Amino acid sequence: QVQLVESGGGLVQAGGSLRLSCAASGRTFNSHHTMAWFRQAPGKEREFVAAIGWSGGSTTYADSVKGRFTVSRDNAKNTAYLQMNSLKPEDTALYYCATSQYWTRNTYNYGRWGQGTQVTVSS
Repeated sequence: QVQLVESGGGLVQAGGSLRLSCAASGRTFNSHHTMAWFRQAPGKEREFVAAIGWSGGSTTYADSVKGRFTVSRDNAKNTAYLQMNSLKPEDTALYYCATSQYWTRNTYNYGRWGQGTQVTVSS
């Protein structure tokens, strides 16, 4: 069973930065899978933020974070990262990492999810 554990969330002022981590473990974890970040704000649907392919050579971002967020991964550590710069109050949400055997932005194609880490950006 794959387990994903996010960390690094917190409270930050607008314009600040945070770095989220997602550590994967479990006998069935496949480092060849896509790893992605999603977020969900209160009263809103979960939305795609960023994804990275197994080699790290392919990345894709939601338009709302492009140029501000950077996704990366270290397969030796089974860990994915989300560097978030120039944070805005509208980035406030619970951030989740997830894995998929597909290269996709579709929430429904991600079968393994972490519990989430809260990011709050004050104005």
